[in-house]
Amino acid sequence: MPIVVDIDVMLAKRKMSVGELADRVGITPANLAVLKNGRAKAVRFTTLAALCEVLECQPGDLLRWETRDGEDG
Repeated sequence: MPIVVDIDVMLAKRKMSVGELADRVGITPANLAVLKNGRAKAVRFTTLAALCEVLECQPGDLLRWETRDGEDG
């Protein structure tokens, strides 16, 4: 998938656990793990906004786009 989720990076910078982040954002640790591991098909803007608020960051700090190897464009 060309969208990479960097929640781990922000968690490390903020010295926060997945469980604490999930609790403060209001989602289950299992759902946060799906998002964190790049297995989510979608993310609600309200969830993204809550993640940014708790982690004190911008959406671009959590999500980035990468080209796939071997693709033109």
